Amino acid sequence: MENNLAKFLLIAGIFLIIISVLLEKGIKIPFGRLPGDIMIKKENFSFYFPLATSIIISIILTLIFSLMRRWR
Repeated sequence: MENNLAKFLLIAGIFLIIISVLLEKGIKIPFGRLPGDIMIKKENFSFYFPLATSIIISIILTLIFSLMRRWR
């Protein structure tokens, strides 16, 4: 169990380092404001729900976790 946790933390750390380097360089990550996202704007009210972004992130995380499970 501890070995799997160590692998997960290592992969998550590498992923976060890559994302932070990309953000530091000014490269925009193509998530947010996708066509399936819900946005409602009125005079004194705005509501934003990233539906399509959430689905894409869920699919990516599912693929990552299933690959991690196969490595065991």
